Amino acid sequence: MPDTLLALSSPVRREILRLVWSAERPAGEIARAFDMSWPAISQNLRVLKEAGLVRERRSGTSRLYRADRAALKPLETYLLKMWSRRIDRLRLLAEAEERKRSKR
Repeated sequence: MPDTLLALSSPVRREILRLVWSAERPAGEIARAFDMSWPAISQNLRVLKEAGLVRERRSGTSRLYRADRAALKPLETYLLKMWSRRIDRLRLLAEAEERKRSKR
């Protein structure tokens, strides 16, 4: 989980993941979507790959990338648990505030 969260902490990597979410894309096409050097894009792709969030496939001299949606499933479960705790806390605070108001 820490590798996944670290990989997703970068806005650039989140955008790369969005680009390869529903279609396999060549590295050059991904790089053209950013105003960054090729080595910087390559490094971001490597971080995503090492975190297991994207898959790389070689076709001749090209490298093609696609999101590994299944790899995000544990993160989804984690975030939903965290979110539901916060929602429960918000509900409790709202109910307490409502009780205070009704006593006035």
